[in-house]
Amino acid sequence: MTPDRPATRPAAFARLPRPYRDLHILRSTVDAFGRAHWLLTERPPEPRREKPYDAVVVTVEDGRPYETHLSALQAAFPLFDALPDGGFVVADARSRADEEHVQVFDALGRLSWTFRVGDGIEHLLTDEAGDLWVGYFDEGVYGDDELSWPGLRRWSPTGDHLWTYHSVDGGGAISDCYALNVSGRSAWACAYTHFSVLEIRPDSGVKPRSNQVRGAKGLAVHGSRVALLGGYEDDHDRLVIGELTDTGVTPVTQGRLVRRDGSTPGRRRLVCRGARIYVQEEPFTEWDVLDIGPQSTPMG
Repeated sequence: MTPDRPATRPAAFARLPRPYRDLHILRSTVDAFGRAHWLLTERPPEPRREKPYDAVVVTVEDGRPYETHLSALQAAFPLFDALPDGGFVVADARSRADEEHVQVFDALGRLSWTFRVGDGIEHLLTDEAGDLWVGYFDEGVYGDDELSWPGLRRWSPTGDHLWTYHSVDGGGAISDCYALNVSGRSAWACAYTHFSVLEIRPDSGVKPRSNQVRGAKGLAVHGSRVALLGGYEDDHDRLVIGELTDTGVTPVTQGRLVRRDGSTPGRRRLVCRGARIYVQEEPFTEWDVLDIGPQSTPMG
């Protein structure tokens, strides 16, 4: 990334309260309602998943924290999200075909359901109705578990299969679901190898739009405005703002997303929700946000 490209700084969004920072952070996310969650344990789980472990979810909503205690978790490489009723879903990113590697907990932290959704999970995002959108990386798509082969699926919170991505003209097959955005009841995706921007609505199917921005890991959409964050090698902090047409993405500006202090970011986790890309770097105690909605700050 060349230094003369205009820089955009995210805004501070949520912070893990200091009393919890001595615990081990397994994972963190921001849900469909804008609440930040951290999945915490006393120590890392056993790598062979032979022993279940207890965890606490610390939720920060409007600056106020509260806890939900979960028991007998199995995931060695957990992804998780919140459900509208106050419960949580936890899934192991890697699994064997005989494992029910998804655990659903109610609002009191009690285990309600277990099922499987396939190996090689890259993204696990719930929508406002509680359905699970699962995007898979290449080892799942090209692995032995046929549940992962389509690259993107939607499941109910009780494990019923609701929708599967199938290759469409202009969208191609999904080899690796690089970016996934879930907002309301709909989703957007950008996947290797075509990198088309896929608009997915339960009532109208998949609408692909051609896109020349390769390798983006973050995707935000507001009206006809779209943001694509990331890329290969020196473009890891690239931020492209574009316009959605009926058939494609037209880039308008290209810059870079920096830290709040203006420095170059390192490795990070992203959660994409509607007009927002939430950004988190090690030690994973804070979330920042890039918002391309009507109150967002332009690049420069």
